[in-house]
Amino acid sequence: MSAAAFDDAVDHWLLWLRVERGLAENTLDSYARDVRDFRAVVPDKRPDEVAELDVQRWLVERAGSGLSARTQARGLIALRGLFGFLLDEKVVPADPTRRIDLPRTGRPLPETLTLDEVEALLRAPDPGTALGLRDRAMLEVLYATGLRVTELVTLRLDGLHLEEGYVRVRGKGDKERLVPLGDHARHWLERYLVEVRQVVTEGQRASQGREAAFLSRLGRGMTRQGFFKLLRNHALAAGIDKPVSPHKLRHAFATHLLERGADLRSLQLMLGHADISTTEIYTHLSRARLARMHAQHHPRG
Repeated sequence: MSAAAFDDAVDHWLLWLRVERGLAENTLDSYARDVRDFRAVVPDKRPDEVAELDVQRWLVERAGSGLSARTQARGLIALRGLFGFLLDEKVVPADPTRRIDLPRTGRPLPETLTLDEVEALLRAPDPGTALGLRDRAMLEVLYATGLRVTELVTLRLDGLHLEEGYVRVRGKGDKERLVPLGDHARHWLERYLVEVRQVVTEGQRASQGREAAFLSRLGRGMTRQGFFKLLRNHALAAGIDKPVSPHKLRHAFATHLLERGADLRSLQLMLGHADISTTEIYTHLSRARLARMHAQHHPRG
């Protein structure tokens, strides 16, 4: 294999991750950036010529550039995945990353919203207007289900099972899951579908949005950027003085469920986490909030 063929090997690995492992595009893009960054350190080497010292030198350079420990760890994970794949394919005789430890990272607790902040946010849209009713329905569904923003804006009409009380979504890795909706979200979603969406789709410009559950003012499917913008506006109107994102509502959904007795396995299924260790961070978040509450209110806190 020539040095130029290194890039072909990387493309083959990324294709395998996409097709066989079902990794999300954002993850694949991150891995590709990390590997390209490493390639700049060994531009003339073939994969089978890469040594452990090359990897260590790259990690030292990244640490010196000010990258966080988590970003450094992700880069090493990407290289481990690449060389593990090439080893299995018999392209390289050994894995140059096998004896290198991951940088130590403290897992940050996700920022979230209090119940009062969520209630204020949900009340911010004006349901007396078409767009306000749509926004109220979207916010209610997001908080009731904990969907990722992409899952929310790509939610299809045929994924709404209102009589049964759940939505069917397609998440990371193109995996499908069913998530309970709840009475409040179902109420606002039903109102939006009858009072707004049905009217919009009767217009001439609605053909592009016929499958999407949530439509823009032009009758097209809502975009991530459009939802981010309306969420920021409603957060300001609600008097929330900290940054608000769709992911914070997802965190609020998970945290509030755990605080009220939900079990971790059920939460994992609703959030669509492949590994329950990802869901376990919310138990740490709940404990951290309880500790702060104890320190604030206990007479000997």
